[in-house]
Amino acid sequence: MQPLRPLRIEILQHVAFEGLGSMEAWFKSRGHELRYTRLYAGELPADPAGKGSPADWLVIMGGPMGVHDEAEFPWLVPEKRAIEAALKRGAAVLGVCLGAQLLAHVLGAEVGPNPEKEIGWFPVDPAPDTAATWLGKTFPGRFTPFHWHGDTFAIPAGAVPLGSSHACKNQGFLYRENALGLQFHPEITPDALAGLLRHCGGELAIAGTEQGRYVQPEDRLKAGLIHADGVNAMMASVCERMENRAACI
Repeated sequence: MQPLRPLRIEILQHVAFEGLGSMEAWFKSRGHELRYTRLYAGELPADPAGKGSPADWLVIMGGPMGVHDEAEFPWLVPEKRAIEAALKRGAAVLGVCLGAQLLAHVLGAEVGPNPEKEIGWFPVDPAPDTAATWLGKTFPGRFTPFHWHGDTFAIPAGAVPLGSSHACKNQGFLYRENALGLQFHPEITPDALAGLLRHCGGELAIAGTEQGRYVQPEDRLKAGLIHADGVNAMMASVCERMENRAACI
């Protein structure tokens, strides 16, 4: 079923090599209007108080920086304001990896280093509380997504936790039905993985060591792409749910 109207979707992109992945084709198939804000290139989020209509849906992608790195990346300050404004007006907000950490941070939760780096394909077990939300239908049982992160977040007050992996207690959360943070990458594609390996592959050097217990070598990352179709389908289900929410504002 096609959406009732095309949505205005703003994508906050932190580095050139972490884009929408599998979401891009899905958004375009639905006829939505996409506005890319390339923060790394000096672009700033749309001013919610400026001319034109604000976005119905804010999508915040990943990146190698941290939520507290404002001195090195000063655009984090207006980005956080944009996330807060989207939440206040009831827009749909989807954060992936760093995007989920930024969403949690804006909602007042603690964000910092995870006890373990988690890079690779590792199973996630949904939390019992998801059964009472639409997450329970989208993530009905154990699934194996792609991870690439060293930081993590606490669950914001009032949010429903998504689930856990062995390496990371909090893999996501749903806040007030319209805001979702995902620590993992269900949008992963072969091209997206190639970009991460090209730009961040040095992080795999600790694979197989005590410090890299949850860091897989490059060959296992590539072999794990057999899971991509399944998690991409989950990402499409997430997008459909959030599309319905965004169409209501």
